[in-house]
Amino acid sequence: MTRIAILGARGRLGRAVAKAFLEAGYEVRAITRDGKLPYELRDAEGIAADALDRARLIDATAGVDIVFNGLSPVYSDWSSVLPMAENVMAACHANGAQHLVAGTVYNFGSPMPAIITEDTPQRPTTEKGRIRAEQEQLYRREAEAGRVRTILLRAGDFFGGRGTGSWFDLVIASKLAKGVYTAPGPVELVHAWAYLPDLARAFVALADKRRQLGAYESFNFPGHSLTDLEIKASMERIVGHKLKLASMPWWVLRAGSPFVPMWKAIVSMAYLRFEPHRLVSSRLEATIGEIPHTPLDAAVAGALADLGLLSTEAGRKAA
Repeated sequence: MTRIAILGARGRLGRAVAKAFLEAGYEVRAITRDGKLPYELRDAEGIAADALDRARLIDATAGVDIVFNGLSPVYSDWSSVLPMAENVMAACHANGAQHLVAGTVYNFGSPMPAIITEDTPQRPTTEKGRIRAEQEQLYRREAEAGRVRTILLRAGDFFGGRGTGSWFDLVIASKLAKGVYTAPGPVELVHAWAYLPDLARAFVALADKRRQLGAYESFNFPGHSLTDLEIKASMERIVGHKLKLASMPWWVLRAGSPFVPMWKAIVSMAYLRFEPHRLVSSRLEATIGEIPHTPLDAAVAGALADLGLLSTEAGRKAA
């Protein structure tokens, strides 16, 4: 049985990916700082390790075939991102493990390319974008040196899956109970989204094909390219009534950003909500076959159910 270690297994991404690998029959070692796991990962082996402790991380990943890097720092402080990436590379190299990781659209900077392919040049214009680009350069160097094989799957903003902390729950659906849809930007602007259960299944499919791939592989996950008007219409079909449309008060965040680190971090990436972009791939389907893709209404219903804003039964009926 293939063994995979999931780093950041209690985070939104790691949790969804760990669940998908368990369902696919992999032996899952779920690594968190304290070793505690959510209930849906009860069949995984829980291990405690801090990704900033290189020796401990190497020990925690000993004996696995694959390491999934789902580490996610606090959004307002990314000083630990590159040190953690270097430690993950050290752990993969020490244990001969394949590295799987999710990429972002931060790397492309502003103005955003309207269509992002696997060959689109990366021109980061923010600190977070530069850090993400440096991460990928590190992974590529390790692969080219024959030390660590990496598969990177780039995705848009997450929705769906257990946990909170995305634009979908923090803004868009935050006032759904009051009958309000909150748009983070212009309502007719196309934005790249990834339904987490689909993205997680795509990682499983890539892991299944890992022996057929090169030392460094980068793919795009097309996901859902949507406007806020399309998401709002989907929500209305699901809840069965019209929603009022509200706009995110960016002026409040901009005014408070000098005093609130989190607001400053969000404002620095505001261009993503005001510049249209979508992810396309010419390679993913050819590699894994049919790309996991849940229809929009079913995905939105699942995401609302995961947030407790819609009963699971209602979600199934709406889908």
